[in-house]
Amino acid sequence: MALNFANNNSLSAISSLPASISSGAMTLLSTQTASSSATISFTSGIDSTYKEYQVHFIDVHPATDNAEFTVNFRDGGSNFDATKTTSYFRSFQNEGGSDTGVAYSTSKDLAQGTGAAVLAEDIGNGNDESVSGVFHLFDPSSTTFVKHFISRAQSYNGSNYSVDCYVGGYANVTAAVDGVQFAFSSGNIDAGTFKLYGVS
Repeated sequence: MALNFANNNSLSAISSLPASISSGAMTLLSTQTASSSATISFTSGIDSTYKEYQVHFIDVHPATDNAEFTVNFRDGGSNFDATKTTSYFRSFQNEGGSDTGVAYSTSKDLAQGTGAAVLAEDIGNGNDESVSGVFHLFDPSSTTFVKHFISRAQSYNGSNYSVDCYVGGYANVTAAVDGVQFAFSSGNIDAGTFKLYGVS
């Protein structure tokens, strides 16, 4: 394996990097805008082109108060029901500053479940309430390994809390995952922007 070097050994004096250093560039593949949508699904563009895909979800607003924001996967069939195992924890603080904490939430976990995985909890449907964040899916076209994913979401809770949610897990399938679907646990996605990126 060849070694690549910058043009100067002092970090402050480096003016150029070798051409073969990867930039980790993100390519926008598609954008979807929710408008009283039951689900938002990406069913094309997730293939072997990239080893990582990201979905940025921006100001996603539920029609129903205190709804959970969820994700599920399609693994070659027509249904979004891939078997998953996940873990979920969050930090939180209310607007009055009287209730704060960090907690692991077993009720939001899946253990070999086919239902949707919770990415954020109890999002309010007030006019100024929503959830935003980034979802990562790794090597979805592998037919050898399970499909790992992580998510971080910040939401305005229906009880006036700031909730920062961390989720990790895997779709326990060796078939390629070729679709990702977002929804609320109850009611429609009233509004929001979803952007699918491939990461090189």
